[in-house]
Amino acid sequence: MAVNKILLCSIFITAISCSKKEEASTSGPPPVPVVVQRVMSADAAFYDEFPATVKALQEVELRPQVNGYITAIYFKEGEKVKAGQQLYSIDQQQSEATYRQALANLSVQEANLERAKKDVERYRELDKQDAIAKQQLDYAEATYASAQKQVEAAKATVKAVQTNVRYTTIVAPFDGTIGISAVRLGASVSPGQTLLNTISSDDPVAVDITVDQNEIFRFTELKGLGAKSKSDSTFRLSFRGVVYPENGKIHIIDRAVDQQTGTIRMRLVFPNPKHILRAGMSGTLLVMTRVPGALLIPYKAINEQLGEFFVYMPDNGKATQRKVVLGKQVGSSIIVKEGLKEGESVITEGIQSLREGAAINIGQSETTKK
Repeated sequence: MAVNKILLCSIFITAISCSKKEEASTSGPPPVPVVVQRVMSADAAFYDEFPATVKALQEVELRPQVNGYITAIYFKEGEKVKAGQQLYSIDQQQSEATYRQALANLSVQEANLERAKKDVERYRELDKQDAIAKQQLDYAEATYASAQKQVEAAKATVKAVQTNVRYTTIVAPFDGTIGISAVRLGASVSPGQTLLNTISSDDPVAVDITVDQNEIFRFTELKGLGAKSKSDSTFRLSFRGVVYPENGKIHIIDRAVDQQTGTIRMRLVFPNPKHILRAGMSGTLLVMTRVPGALLIPYKAINEQLGEFFVYMPDNGKATQRKVVLGKQVGSSIIVKEGLKEGESVITEGIQSLREGAAINIGQSETTKK
């Protein structure tokens, strides 16, 4: 009897345990606690980014126009220079000797012209008296005309040599900053070949970008808007996260689209009073974009899967996924271009534990949280 009682108790306990396990298996996992937020529409403002290169609005390479040796350098490398300021001198001895020779040749030709003039005048008088052969007068006239041409040629030579003498002094063509000299005192230079230095303007400076042809209409509308006032921040410059303090404006939109790339070049100008910007710098042009009535949700509500983006939404106590097309991130929020409507709710917390159809327990909405 005692053994039978023990067996009956064991069977009863086992049945109760099985019943509890069956109830647990049918009830499923507990609901996931989540927080939701309504999709709101608001005016959004953000910066689009374009790779940019700083360039000088004016830049010229200084090269000599005459042969010779550098005899003097009149500037400090890297300093500002003024238009007309003397920069280099090239040995003038050869040029001056050529100039003196040209002047001497001009004097000879002028003397020949004077003699030919007197001869032709005398022969003309004799011809009037029929006291000279016609052929002699013709010869005198030809000699006189030739002497006139010789004088003109000699004057042209003098002028050319004078130009060469002026070319022995190199001056700045405009206000700007001069670079490191490519030659030193005593260096031999050749016309049009030897690079002496480079001068570039530095205030304002140019900033060049390349944009897709689809952006032409947008930038055409923006042209002239930038830098209307010091507070106008439509166009900014950034260098590895450091934003340049001055604002810019569109200067030129190129005449045509590159048919191979479908892009067009644009040039902006930025003030550079402290000469912080230098030609050749690479940075990022920030272009202010305003989107009225944009649909915004917290960025943390986004779930990425294989390059596509989804959000979880509450649906009768369960979570359901919906695919969305995203726009620009604005602070901690992001613009939704497609997939949601204003007033719908998205789950913003607890999404790591969710799957399609998972039971959820909605807590306090973020829109009402203090």
